[in-house]
Amino acid sequence: MGLLDLLKRFNRLLPSLAVGGTVRDFLLGYEPDDIDLVTPLSPDEALNLLPKGAYPFAKYGSFHLVFEGTPIDLTCLREEGEYSDFRHPSYLKFGVGLADDSVRRDFTINALYLDKDGSVYDYHQGISDLKNGVLRFVGDPYVRIKEDPLRIIRAERFQKRLNLAYEVKTGQAIEDLQGLLNKLNPSKIQMERSKE
Repeated sequence: MGLLDLLKRFNRLLPSLAVGGTVRDFLLGYEPDDIDLVTPLSPDEALNLLPKGAYPFAKYGSFHLVFEGTPIDLTCLREEGEYSDFRHPSYLKFGVGLADDSVRRDFTINALYLDKDGSVYDYHQGISDLKNGVLRFVGDPYVRIKEDPLRIIRAERFQKRLNLAYEVKTGQAIEDLQGLLNKLNPSKIQMERSKE
């Protein structure tokens, strides 16, 4: 089943758009590794419409389910507060629009949304960066890495896998902040590296 067909079918269950790497890979003509969707619904509203199941991270607006044989990660559109521990935001605010949700995304090429009709929503020139082979953080790269240093490893993975060049500030921040990886649990780093 193609991505747009899947989106149309899933939208019969609840309103949603594809997001992130799912959209990036779709635009590049690749079969997405996984299906990431967002919904404008609150966690409680989404929970009421989803099939019965165990959703341990529902209060954070995050749901993992299998829909017609396809694994899907569904997230409620949200705004995040500042990160105090290199991994978790201080608060989550649901019910925001796509533009507000896009600000929390890591890279411009992952801050893309695709609706069931094939329209792409791009708030950070991600399509342009994708076409030009550039990897750039959304916002200040120093802030984005300090929020979650695992983004350094993600950047390295995308740079190699998609043959991208770091935007100047992005490359400098990655070089300057490598030491932050020492503050993380080694198993988290290993898990991220295993995705390469």
